[in-house]
Amino acid sequence: MSAASRRWVAADGAHLDVRGLKPPEPMVAILSMIDGGAEKTAFTVHLERDPVFLYPELAERGWIATPVAADPGEVRLRLERAR
Repeated sequence: MSAASRRWVAADGAHLDVRGLKPPEPMVAILSMIDGGAEKTAFTVHLERDPVFLYPELAERGWIATPVAADPGEVRLRLERAR
C-alpha cells in the first residue's frame, strides 16, 4: 500500500491508515500529518494497537485522541486539535 493510498477522504472526513507499518512508522506518519499541516483540525487514524506512546506527543502538540468504533483487531482514533 503506497503512502497516497493510506490517506483518503470520506463523508466523515480525512483518514490515515497506518496498519501494517513497523514501529515507529505509525507514529511518524501520524505526527507528520499533524506537523505538516495536512490536516488542520481533525482526522481518523486506523491502527493495529493502542498507540500508548503517541498520546503524550499529541498532547504536546495540542491534539486529543478519541476512540471510535472499529472492526475487531483494529484501533480507530479520531484525532482533533484541542480547543
